[in-house]
Amino acid sequence: MIFQTMKIYFFLLVLVLTASCQVTETIHLNPDGSGSIEVADLREENSYMQLAKEEYSKENIYKDTTYVFGDYIKKYQETFSKTSVADQNVFLKYSEVKVHKKASSYEKEFRSSYSQNFKNVRDIVDLYKIDDYVDDIRLNYALSAEEHYYNVNYTFEGNHFNRTVKIIDSIQLKKQFDEIEKMKTHYKGYKLVQSYVLNYHFPRKIQSVSNPLAKINEDRKSLSVQFLLTDCLQNPESTNLEVVLEPEGVN
Repeated sequence: MIFQTMKIYFFLLVLVLTASCQVTETIHLNPDGSGSIEVADLREENSYMQLAKEEYSKENIYKDTTYVFGDYIKKYQETFSKTSVADQNVFLKYSEVKVHKKASSYEKEFRSSYSQNFKNVRDIVDLYKIDDYVDDIRLNYALSAEEHYYNVNYTFEGNHFNRTVKIIDSIQLKKQFDEIEKMKTHYKGYKLVQSYVLNYHFPRKIQSVSNPLAKINEDRKSLSVQFLLTDCLQNPESTNLEVVLEPEGVN
């Protein structure tokens, strides 16, 4: 019962933050298929101030922490060892992920970033799940208790790069969709920033991109696509992307 209450409270908090949040996913891809990815989550202060009202000026917090997920596993080794082997294998894939969180009511900066260096695009983990996985290890919760409703995967084969989102729980998707609809009604009339941006950098020039809203930069080796965050949460598959690069040796 306590766990469910915490989940409900956390979910409501997520909805409030969603209404005042900017998320950016950045990938740098090297010629050999290695690279780096970072997902940054920034609280948009003007939006949050509208929602928090008089509570905004009462904030009194300062935290600035950085850790590697693998160190977290070591810290809670006793708890980690009690999880199923299948769950442990999932967690271990996140070992090299770096997490940085800053919450400063004085500087009015609330940011979280999750980054990973990879040797192959297929090794990229779903960084959007990492906060839940940290709690799972710390509190000894099974992955089956999570309420994730989609997975994000990446591939880079030949000249084709793909970002693929797959729905894994249609019931939970419907719940999320309905909750966000309520949120939209509640915050109707507010001028809120709720952006979700993909920034991708490639080793060769871009030949084509599947999303017509994508903006290819002047160097033709990078692009950006911007979405409304709530739209992405209601329809995660809308962020699917295929990018075709020019063949090697073509200038």
